[in-house]
Amino acid sequence: MKTIKRIILGLALGTSILSSAQGELKTPPSGGNKKAWVGERIGITDVTINYDRPGVKGREGHIYGTNVVHKGYMDLRPYGTCKAAPWRAGANENTTIEFSTDVKVEGKDLPAGKYGFFIVYDSLECTLIFNKNNTSWGNYFYDDKEDALRVKVKPIRLDKSVEWLTYRFANETENAATVMLDWEKLEIPFKVEVDLVNTELSDFRLELKSGKGFSWAELMQGANFCAEHNTNLAEGLSWSDRALLGEKNFQTLNCRAMLLEKLGRKAGADSAMKEALPMGSMQDLHQYGRALIAQKRGADALKVFQINAQKHPKEFTTYIGLARGYSITGDYKNALVNAKAGLPLSPDAGNKAAVEVMIKKLESGKDIN
Repeated sequence: MKTIKRIILGLALGTSILSSAQGELKTPPSGGNKKAWVGERIGITDVTINYDRPGVKGREGHIYGTNVVHKGYMDLRPYGTCKAAPWRAGANENTTIEFSTDVKVEGKDLPAGKYGFFIVYDSLECTLIFNKNNTSWGNYFYDDKEDALRVKVKPIRLDKSVEWLTYRFANETENAATVMLDWEKLEIPFKVEVDLVNTELSDFRLELKSGKGFSWAELMQGANFCAEHNTNLAEGLSWSDRALLGEKNFQTLNCRAMLLEKLGRKAGADSAMKEALPMGSMQDLHQYGRALIAQKRGADALKVFQINAQKHPKEFTTYIGLARGYSITGDYKNALVNAKAGLPLSPDAGNKAAVEVMIKKLESGKDIN
């Protein structure tokens, strides 16, 4: 009721009825710039960039080294408090970059957190600044005492002009990516790396203390990670043991065998796989045989493919498994017999073409693996 009376009174008096509690109406960013955000997950680390995108707007050749992107530092007093301000690496408010875990930027450590991002521009070398103050307006109140990290990178000239300032990710691997700032005919790159193994394991330890720690699938996932990355094998084995308490199947026993093998406990590994093989599906055994080939254990692989063929005779998968097993052991004659038997059972054109290539290799006396 009070709100209605205020509106009526405001209309009657012809005065503004906008209160500070109501805030401003939503409008586009000033200067015709575009508000944007981009992010990517590197390993399990989320990297998020929030920025405003200025446009070239006919100023090509007059962006860098001018009052648009000034070289070095600029005195912004009396509009702000900073007498040596770098470029805000965007427009309007602070450009910010946030990391959900600790990272390395250009090989230097940077703790998890959200940072104001600035650039000291120079045509030969740029200094990138990650500043602990991520809430100030642009670069007007920049203070170098709040810097968390500075790194130097080389800018790269581009052949084609980029109209709207853009951040993007490139050169991705499982533990790294390069962040690119592209605008006009210049690119400013910097590499972000994560300690995938340790961040993943730290996260696993926390998650496996929750309800997920009672799930054999999640426990096996953690154990498999240790085996695949050849790290924290004893810890992985403890997770594997807990997984087996929940479910004894091909996957859990195979996981245990991999860890025991890497720990040098071959007898235990062989015992686990002897128990696992009768439980495996056709695809389980086929993939296990291929893994043995990758480990250069051809004779063991052939035995697994033979067991699979006995359990699942006259199947495309088992014929091709036998072809691979005989081929890796040098018996190209039997490999060719099985490849030809599998050809008419090919499930699709892609598989058929792949088997035809195998047959040609075997006829030439070449291994198909």
